[in-house]
Amino acid sequence: MSGAAASHAVARVRVPSRGGEAIRRLPPHAYFVGSAVFHYLGPACAVLLFARVSPLGVAWLRIASAALVFALWRKPWRLLPAIDLQTRRLLVGLAAVFAAMNSCFYLAIDRLPLGTVAAVEFLPVILLAAIGVRGGRNSLALALAVAGVYVLTDVRLASEPIGIAFAFANAALFALYIVLAHRVSRSRTLDRIDGLAAAMLLAAIAITPIGGLPAARAFADPIAIGAGIGVGLASSVIPYVCDQLAMARLPRATYSLLVSLLPATATVIGVIVLAQFPSVRDLLGVGLVVVAVAVHRERQSSSAETSTG
Repeated sequence: MSGAAASHAVARVRVPSRGGEAIRRLPPHAYFVGSAVFHYLGPACAVLLFARVSPLGVAWLRIASAALVFALWRKPWRLLPAIDLQTRRLLVGLAAVFAAMNSCFYLAIDRLPLGTVAAVEFLPVILLAAIGVRGGRNSLALALAVAGVYVLTDVRLASEPIGIAFAFANAALFALYIVLAHRVSRSRTLDRIDGLAAAMLLAAIAITPIGGLPAARAFADPIAIGAGIGVGLASSVIPYVCDQLAMARLPRATYSLLVSLLPATATVIGVIVLAQFPSVRDLLGVGLVVVAVAVHRERQSSSAETSTG
């Protein structure tokens, strides 16, 4: 999407009048920080919940509870009659990605440290950024990022091939999420949060065949249900809302590179919540990722897009 088209799309996005001025005053990077913290705080709590509910059951609880919150808050079904077929397909695609991505993610963190899964998740994201902003410095950034992820995952590949496979599947889906969610945030016919709410409601339907039965077995456990709802709020409501508010005012390449900080965030949260202390090798891998972000150079036209909205 060109800068002019992006500016026009953002201008057409509706911001709720109540609190809308406060939303516009905050810089988009502030919303990214909120997303970064909760993006892995919720999953860290989900790991603790695996003792009571299987990973696929937790994935269902996460999406279903988030869908319920969005349904009560935004009533997204009111959107569907007014939107065109292409936008409906976009929402269905995003819903399918939500369902598959969360399933793969929880199956991965059930087998691997949170920081490792976050690092693998990072690879296609930085690749998207390098494609969006080409140049020697960004090629170097991509090389450093690949080296960092290799350092973080090479040792564990032999011992946990299934976990690594789920982690890479989650990574590919996460990159697709960024592309689709960015399109939703710039849609001319959707309020960005309403579009997210509609996709989450559809995702609850999509994940039920694979996660509904494992989750149903936990319905007699009030602690598990309450924890699952908490995971949904922390993992799929707060960060995704922050994502939409950030994406609407940041170029996709810039946002993708900011997301590359998530492995460091996941490592810190893994230490605090799960006592997953990184080795020297792990710290080296995360350090390479941080340097990759520092090396990056934004395209000159990005400021025009960022300042809009």
